[in-house]
Amino acid sequence: MAELEGRNTHKVYEKDKLGEVRIADEVVAIIAGLAATEIDGVDSMAGNITNELVGKLGMKNLSKGVKVDVTEEHVSVDLSLNIKYGYNIPEVSAKVQDKVKTAIENMTGLTVLDVNVRIAGVNLAEEK
Repeated sequence: MAELEGRNTHKVYEKDKLGEVRIADEVVAIIAGLAATEIDGVDSMAGNITNELVGKLGMKNLSKGVKVDVTEEHVSVDLSLNIKYGYNIPEVSAKVQDKVKTAIENMTGLTVLDVNVRIAGVNLAEEK
């Protein structure tokens, strides 16, 4: 638990005297960012973080474009996305909201109150 000291963490589980499970806010942000980039039509998180770069970057960089506000058992998420040209923005945003909410709730047990999506840009480049 030493590496969690000095970071904003939240207890998600405690079992009598066996111990507790704590999750850092940054972990929730990483889950949100990875879930969002899995949606077809999302080019990248604002800041050029995509699934292809996951192996090359440190975990701190994976939370770029994501802001989370975690209280006792609730989470609010703000995402900044770059969308691929030609995709329906409201449709892609709704899919992102559903995917992020489901991923966070399934992995952490926390309840997601809202997922706010901000479209930061549109990628006009065609895939080769």
